[in-house]
Amino acid sequence: MLFQSQLDPLPRDLPFRIVSKTIGRGAYASIKKAIPPTSTTPVFAVKFIHKAYAVKNGRITAKQIAMEVSLHSHIGQHPNIIEWFATGEDSVWKWIAMEYAEGGDLFDKIEADLGVHEDIAHLYFTQLVSGVSYMHSKGVGHRDIKPENILLSDVGNLKIADFGLATLFEHNGKTKLSTSVCGSPPYIAPEVIACSRDTQSRGAPKGPGYAPNLVDIWSCGVVLFVLLVGNTPWDEPTSASWEFQEYIGNRGHSSDDLWQKLPSPVLSLLRGMMNVDTKQRFNFQQIKAHPWYTRKNPLLTPDGKTTDQLALATKMLEGLHIDFSQQPLSSQRPHGQSQDSNAMDVDSEPRFAFTQPETPINDVLYDWERPPRVNASAMSSSQPSHTNSDSHSIHAFDASTLADEPSMSQFAPTPSVPLSLTQHARCFRDIVPSYSLTRFFSHLSSPLLLQLLSSALHQLNIPIPPVSPMNGRDNAGWIRVKLLDGRRCGLSGDIIVDSYVTGEVELLEVRFVKVKGDPLEWRRFFKNVVLLCKDGVYVPGAS
Repeated sequence: MLFQSQLDPLPRDLPFRIVSKTIGRGAYASIKKAIPPTSTTPVFAVKFIHKAYAVKNGRITAKQIAMEVSLHSHIGQHPNIIEWFATGEDSVWKWIAMEYAEGGDLFDKIEADLGVHEDIAHLYFTQLVSGVSYMHSKGVGHRDIKPENILLSDVGNLKIADFGLATLFEHNGKTKLSTSVCGSPPYIAPEVIACSRDTQSRGAPKGPGYAPNLVDIWSCGVVLFVLLVGNTPWDEPTSASWEFQEYIGNRGHSSDDLWQKLPSPVLSLLRGMMNVDTKQRFNFQQIKAHPWYTRKNPLLTPDGKTTDQLALATKMLEGLHIDFSQQPLSSQRPHGQSQDSNAMDVDSEPRFAFTQPETPINDVLYDWERPPRVNASAMSSSQPSHTNSDSHSIHAFDASTLADEPSMSQFAPTPSVPLSLTQHARCFRDIVPSYSLTRFFSHLSSPLLLQLLSSALHQLNIPIPPVSPMNGRDNAGWIRVKLLDGRRCGLSGDIIVDSYVTGEVELLEVRFVKVKGDPLEWRRFFKNVVLLCKDGVYVPGAS
């Protein structure tokens, strides 16, 4: 993992002012918020790529870095793609100034194993198709369509991010195939895996290459599946997955429970987009003509934008719910994973080799180090704070303000959104904040809470270093976790415990901050820990 302090200082003659610590980071880059040199607006994001570090440790060439900049500038003028502004470099760093996605991570706001309302899924699928089809019209394939790379604007519109693995597949009327194996196993098409160097060791012939545009269409189909049911259809599209084998054997008519949850009109669309025969796979013209795609949607305007961003935000927040009567999973295994497989085994090998970094640059454009805190004397708690996002001070507020905090609604007996949020809301982010909702408050003391958290992680078979209260800073505790999720993909982040004061009562806030991995898998992990720590979770109004 790249840490800014370990590398050379950033350039001094930047044409903007950096106003935050790191808000996102990947294998060889970091992202910071910035503003124009003489203004406080607009706020935009800047990705800093340490060129020497990227080449040496990120398994990426200087040509690939230049390609990311070139392709992003080529396609970054679409309403559903993170806008490209400018780029520059010195002898050490290359930087890319781009749009700041103020709505945060889309899939952080989606309930694992449940998904979202069909209208919401249709809205975001329509916007995803709009952005990806525009890229393809410019001859560019993304090759890494997955939840980590799908963000939101401040009004709730979808934004495609991260072009570190993008490629130019069509130029001057000529097309070319790709052979690089890249992407996340649950979302990549089977023909990508066929290019892996270890396919021959399994007795399968190595593929001649794949069409990046058809690969993107497959990935968009998987994303739609995840939007509707809150889980992926398989761990990876290989013989190692019985779900995928059944899908192929039954020609897309899977008997798996997840497929049974899907609305019947969408099934033929998914089968067309995820057709193993690339010659029969749907193109965007067929997708846009499909009855489910053309269905009426009260949340969608004719030009592909949200009609009522407040209604959209309310529906999304109502969809997040933690039922304390449920039992946590015994592990992070998804449907179909073998019982003898340890999902927490961080030392196990991936099932096939990547020729690209497993963790490309991660454009999580919200402040992962310290999300905005509730402040009763300032703006609404659901408003992202740009003026003092790096403050480490402890704010005082009353219990009613805490009850109105958006992340608290997920602990209500029935899914609901506080009336105070909807009454004063003007845009999407007033109800659904940009920062992560994977957090809770506790009335326990710091030592007891840390002990409870450690016990929960132990029950989930997650290895953690020794945990102790932190001295010399305002964090009561900081636990770093690293694991493989149920799909055997990397998942890591921090559990940060902070002191909070509400009226005359002192509480602790526990934030689960994802650094790497699928946001839905991170939420599933968060829910399991919360259920194991339910006796220490503070719920306003609960007896």
